[in-house]
Amino acid sequence: MPDKGARTRKKIIHAALQLFSVKGYFHTSISDILNATDLTKGGLYCHFQSKEDIWFAVYDEAVGIWRKIVFKGMREIQDPLLRIDRTCDNVLRRYLAEDTFDGGCFFVNMLVELSGQSATMSRHILRGFVGFSKRFQLWLEEADQQHLLRPGLNFKEVANFLVITLNGAATLYVSSRDKTVLQQTAGQVQFYIQQLMKA
Repeated sequence: MPDKGARTRKKIIHAALQLFSVKGYFHTSISDILNATDLTKGGLYCHFQSKEDIWFAVYDEAVGIWRKIVFKGMREIQDPLLRIDRTCDNVLRRYLAEDTFDGGCFFVNMLVELSGQSATMSRHILRGFVGFSKRFQLWLEEADQQHLLRPGLNFKEVANFLVITLNGAATLYVSSRDKTVLQQTAGQVQFYIQQLMKA
């Protein structure tokens, strides 16, 4: 059982996560976080030195939630191309379609808002997207070693295209809340992956 300090810290992180997701980082005030947590400023600053410190803790929490959803069951899937397809499907149908965060995709929202505003925070998010692309690249290399792919593919380009496609779908879905966007993207991603395979 976590102690009171750990519970309070978690409460701050969870409240700030939803606030940042819906209102954005800059439009969320410390007062908003205090109201959402019923804490005093002193109580809040016992756990975090600044709003930026809260954001970094929130980011880590959001990554943990995202990973549990997106990579669920991946260890059991032997076929690396099926792993890529299932991961993309999880992003679209489980992470986005089920509105994991109130404001849509936390990472896309934050990157759009923070670009040009905070180089440190936007670089932190970009590293996450690069890491996601590298995961796809590793799986593509594994598929190539198993002779599943047609020759001449640029794995980095393919992986980046998949990440860009998922982020584009996230942006369109947040602005429209039309789940058809996610369903159509899932179908097109599946079709694209099939085109990578050896005839």
